[in-house]
Amino acid sequence: MFGRVKPSKPYPSVLNLRLISPVEQAQFDDLMAKHHRRGALRRIGHELHYVVTDGQSWIALISFSPAALRCAARDRWIGWRPQVRTDRLRLIANNSRFLILPGHHYPNLASRILSGCRRRLADDWLSHFSKPLLMLETFVDSQYHWGTIYRADNWIHAGNTRGYRRIYGGYSDRPTESVKFVFVKPLHRDARRILCAPRLPDAYLHGVEKMKLTPRDFHSLLEYFESIEDFRSAQGRRHKLACVLALISAAVLSGARGYKEIWIWCDELSQANRRHFRCRLSRGKRLVPSRSVIRTVMVEVEPQRLQRCINDFCARHFGSPQEALAIDGKTLRGSDRDDKRQTHVMNVVGHQSGYCYAKKK
Repeated sequence: MFGRVKPSKPYPSVLNLRLISPVEQAQFDDLMAKHHRRGALRRIGHELHYVVTDGQSWIALISFSPAALRCAARDRWIGWRPQVRTDRLRLIANNSRFLILPGHHYPNLASRILSGCRRRLADDWLSHFSKPLLMLETFVDSQYHWGTIYRADNWIHAGNTRGYRRIYGGYSDRPTESVKFVFVKPLHRDARRILCAPRLPDAYLHGVEKMKLTPRDFHSLLEYFESIEDFRSAQGRRHKLACVLALISAAVLSGARGYKEIWIWCDELSQANRRHFRCRLSRGKRLVPSRSVIRTVMVEVEPQRLQRCINDFCARHFGSPQEALAIDGKTLRGSDRDDKRQTHVMNVVGHQSGYCYAKKK
């Protein structure tokens, strides 16, 4: 809200909060551009736009958008680790715009609007985007506001931003914007516990957990794989073992399954991406390994050595697993060998996530 303008009309007795229709989108954007300090919001994904009316008159506008990709204050308050944050951002919505139109600054109006949004937003978000919501967030520019309306509505001040601005390819090197207050509002009693749990309850699962890796991260992954001795014959060897293993790992993380899908994923990489993986350079072009090379490496690489490299890489970039581990062994039925001994397999599995961290014969 910008300034306190004495309303010219009596306090509205009945407020109607509703989603705008497609034909009203232009009017909504025009009012935001004219009266909001930051102007109309660019389309950035899933969004819901509400209008508060008194009869036929528009009193206030409010928008909800996807959560900020990174916010240290919010992440610390939740207790997030990097490997779970990316996939769970969908459970948070950002109150990206809130505008009370001139002439309608009534006492306690903002709190009533925020309260009304909370009561219906989770259902609206689920019906429009098929995704549940657990929490709301918003940013308040400390240069202009104190966040009084959010404090009055019992939002939690999680901390402040540091003033860095998001740019293409990352964030600015130095603070370029004013510090913003970060407010959060849980929509569920156990929202904080659910968001930072090792595994989400089934009602909040959506696909699989994802990790965001930069080219620099993959450079270090190559360094880990370089410690594995190449078991292939030197004759006819065209691609380094570390490069092949890094490509396979990236393809699997991207959802590829089987030798053919992994090879198709590698073959579709651009020259710039192939350079990040240090693919073989021939006549000015970067080449990726063939399907047969990928299969040979996956079949013959030493599993224990590969597992250690991957575990060391994950521990460095994403931290050690924050869950209890179960160690158990099984005897494989029908695995009798010539010496009358059976094959035993030992597994290390996470209690909460069900993830297999290690397997050894």
